[in-house]
Amino acid sequence: MADVYDEDLYRRTKALIEPGDIELVGLIVHTDLEGNEDLEMHELTVDLNDVIASHAGKGESYIYAGNDTTEFASNQFQGLTLDDDEFVWECQQLLRAGTFDLVFYYEAGVDQASVVEAVEALDHVDRVTTVRTDDEGTE
Repeated sequence: MADVYDEDLYRRTKALIEPGDIELVGLIVHTDLEGNEDLEMHELTVDLNDVIASHAGKGESYIYAGNDTTEFASNQFQGLTLDDDEFVWECQQLLRAGTFDLVFYYEAGVDQASVVEAVEALDHVDRVTTVRTDDEGTE
């Protein structure tokens, strides 16, 4: 495993993307946003939706909060396509050590380096870690 900023969160994220019906890759976005900055955290989630959806080539997407089903936890969201509600990404918003960490996972096959570069350019992003099932996590 590459030098990972938060090994516990890395391991937990890796467990989320273990092989299933589709191959997934994860992204941990460590922010400088504190617990009382939930509006800014939401705005960052919207920006991350735009970055991931554009790199995935899925077209326009929206954020589904899942508050109409018991299958979703608090602060768990999905990006779905406008055209047919196809999966684009899923995320959890976590408050850890006083700041928000956003964990995203989505279909592998995107240009991950370009995704990371675009995410690192967003406001409030301190550090980004890629999570793969092949132990090639990078910051």
